Amino acid sequence: MSFFPMYMDVCKFKILVVGGGAIAADKIEKLVEFTSDITVISPEVSAKADRLIEEHGLILYKKKYQNGDIKGFDIVIVATDTRDLHRAIYEESRNHRILVNSVDNTAYCDFIFPSYIKQGDLLISFSTGGASPAFTKQLRSYFLGKIPNTVGAFLENMKKLRAQMPKGKERMQKFDKMVKEFMEKNFES
Repeated sequence: MSFFPMYMDVCKFKILVVGGGAIAADKIEKLVEFTSDITVISPEVSAKADRLIEEHGLILYKKKYQNGDIKGFDIVIVATDTRDLHRAIYEESRNHRILVNSVDNTAYCDFIFPSYIKQGDLLISFSTGGASPAFTKQLRSYFLGKIPNTVGAFLENMKKLRAQMPKGKERMQKFDKMVKEFMEKNFES
């Protein structure tokens, strides 16, 4: 069964990342685009993870994960090389209302990280349900080259106009025309 595609406001959630290596750093790098309420538990952290923790004011506990450390968190990302730890944290989370992402272990995941493009308010995600992250990486790269760098400014302008104009058919028609003109000008047929 596939994962349900959903966007959610993670600013409302406390996030725990277990692990401090390269993969954990990649997950942290994605998360800090959306929230800074992140705690990291790891006896050691990579230079990249350390830089992200410092730059974004995240909390770091330099220690090994212990049973019970997930209490008080809403989301847990397990990014370690220890499959038994992934299973143990996932099983522990079943007694709480905690969502778990277990890197490279979809059997222990409530959700997965898609590959995505974010330019201003535009957010496009790609997923194979964990079957091939390499495929989604290439697909992301392909589409990244197709999206004009002016899309963020265009969407910001649309947001301002949307707040100023009353709802209704006239607004819909104006926006449809603006989007069509933007697409024709910036995208190949």
